[in-house]
Amino acid sequence: MASVLTDKHPCFSSQAQHQYARMHLPVAPRCNISCNYCSRKFDCVNESRPGVTSEVLSPAEALAKFEKVKAAIPNLSVVGIAGPGDALADWDETRETIELIKKADPNMMFCLSTNGLLLPKYAPEIVKLGVRHVTVTVNCTDPEVGAQIYGAVNYEGTRYVGAEGAAILMNNQQEGILYLAGHGVVVKVNIVMIKMVNDWHIPTVVKKVKQLGATLTNIMPFLPTQGSVFSGLPQTNMHDVTEMRMACKSELKQMTHCRQCRADAIGLLGQDRNSEFRGCAAATPVEPVERKPVPFVGHYKVAVTTQSGKLVDLHFGQAEEFDIYQVNNSRYQLVETRSLEKYCTGNEGCDSEDKRREAIIAALSDCDAVLTMRIGYQAQKRLLKRGIMSVEYCYTVESGLYYAVEQLGLKAAVV
Repeated sequence: MASVLTDKHPCFSSQAQHQYARMHLPVAPRCNISCNYCSRKFDCVNESRPGVTSEVLSPAEALAKFEKVKAAIPNLSVVGIAGPGDALADWDETRETIELIKKADPNMMFCLSTNGLLLPKYAPEIVKLGVRHVTVTVNCTDPEVGAQIYGAVNYEGTRYVGAEGAAILMNNQQEGILYLAGHGVVVKVNIVMIKMVNDWHIPTVVKKVKQLGATLTNIMPFLPTQGSVFSGLPQTNMHDVTEMRMACKSELKQMTHCRQCRADAIGLLGQDRNSEFRGCAAATPVEPVERKPVPFVGHYKVAVTTQSGKLVDLHFGQAEEFDIYQVNNSRYQLVETRSLEKYCTGNEGCDSEDKRREAIIAALSDCDAVLTMRIGYQAQKRLLKRGIMSVEYCYTVESGLYYAVEQLGLKAAVV
């Protein structure tokens, strides 16, 4: 049955890419790991790369959009959830989206993309839901290599960094792939090939995931992304990627037609039509699902990096000012916009880069957390030394504040 389904999945079958369309529904904005090659910028319609979307949908909105797309694109064969964060980090929304669409179209095929951190927890539910294709991004099997690729891993209320965090991620990835493959799920493994970081290690990764039951690997070029820790590294040459695929194809089947799609991609792989359906999600009424919001607990001061004032859409290193919010129990209030100029006036006032960075940290010394789209590992460490938690997020400021306070509460509970 799986092979028949795969023949209609454009991402898993090179033949299907010209016949069948796919639809990515961006219902999962949160992510629980920090990849040094990633910057998940919200509302960037001109970029085509994983983690980018022009809107984040609720499950009800996702169903409405699916119905419109299905009516317009009859060869739609698969609905995928690929973020823009991680499909399992917002599992309630992911699961509800699949359930709603299954009810509307029992024959629709589903797939998920994940970093694999939460696979041991949710793999049984994935199987039970009838999801038959899962893509897991596995960039290494050595924790020391992983320490270079992942800035932080947020797992069960604790933030892990370095080799310790990478080891947790890799162990969970491997356990999850083994379970899924053993229960009839077709597993594809994505590998981002980063020169001088993990390129030499890729054949070992391919061999390992084959042993676990993966049926396909997709070795992808590293693409430098503005705002990411690895933004200064060179883009991986496609000639080198092709050579690596050739070297690994005797071990495991290789995907060669990947387009590194957006989290809201629609249509054939080479003909993304997402712009045709942007903003059309609220037309079909759906029975509302009652959700109790997570209440604010405690009294915190949170600094937010934002360009628009509405979205957490700015890298920590690019911020010239911070919106400072006071959070008291179930209420939040913007108390000031704090400019960095008065703390660092340039070369005359801050005669070294280290002093400039310390001045920025000092400007935030009264805050409990920084809520930001992306932050580098060294900046995280500097903040942590001052007792300031860094929280990465890429949706609205309001929902980000809820998430930040939730993380602060988890940290307090652990301590």
